[in-house]
Amino acid sequence: MTTMKRTIIKIDEEKCTGCGLCVSGCHEGALQIVDGKARMISELFCDGLGACIGDCPEGAIELEEREAEAYDETATIARIALKGENTVLAHLNHLIAHDQKEYVHEALAYLKKNNISIDHSKLDIKNQNPMNHEHHSGCPGSMAMDFREKLNENEQENSSQSAQPSELRQWPVQLHLLSPVAPYFKGADVLLAADCTAFSMGNFHRDFLKGKSLAIACPKLDSNKEVYVEKITSLIEDAKINTLTVLIMEVPCCGGLLQMAKMALQQSTRKIPIKLIVAGIQGNIVTEEWL
Repeated sequence: MTTMKRTIIKIDEEKCTGCGLCVSGCHEGALQIVDGKARMISELFCDGLGACIGDCPEGAIELEEREAEAYDETATIARIALKGENTVLAHLNHLIAHDQKEYVHEALAYLKKNNISIDHSKLDIKNQNPMNHEHHSGCPGSMAMDFREKLNENEQENSSQSAQPSELRQWPVQLHLLSPVAPYFKGADVLLAADCTAFSMGNFHRDFLKGKSLAIACPKLDSNKEVYVEKITSLIEDAKINTLTVLIMEVPCCGGLLQMAKMALQQSTRKIPIKLIVAGIQGNIVTEEWL
């Protein structure tokens, strides 16, 4: 069995009443009621996107990152196809709402190969408003959103304006919330920035964020250092990012972010270039170098 670090659901059995609403919300079939409690019966089918969270009236389900069996979309859609077209469409729209394009393509390829027809007009491909809560049962603040196509559209519109446009390519940006295998990280140049840098540097978007996917963290106040190292390692190993730029403040506590990046690089079998940029508290560049 192949395992990997990924986001997957966790069930608090003390809170769970066995109502079964989460099972109904899990089209992938990863959950069942066993002995009066919701149980994860197969990590293989859990997509980690959290549709079941919004269906639980007791708040007994949350997302956590841990070692889990690798998700298999082909195996999942094969299982779902047995439940009929409505369940297939619900699953596909669930993936579309979370911008899981590769899984959608994989599922559609399976359906085509096996001559399983669905009504494609019922897919919400043209209605992907990221803040539409009807398509996202979990916390909208942690829902993955890909802004890259919108950025390209806005470049022409903003070229003649004096206001500095945003260069943000995705959401979320906080390292604890983001998924290292999200599509906007694959093969990307990544900026790992200390929280304070964007507030001290007036040219943050133009000079540092443009063209990069973003992760932010505070090495002093955040308590997720081991998780952060694992996430950065996954960015290098699984997303196969191209380069990593670490942007920190000149204050001593900020150096922890660089140490996390170095630890991740040591744990990874892939080696990528890392650039260190140290910013002064008034927005000046103190040092900038490739390590």
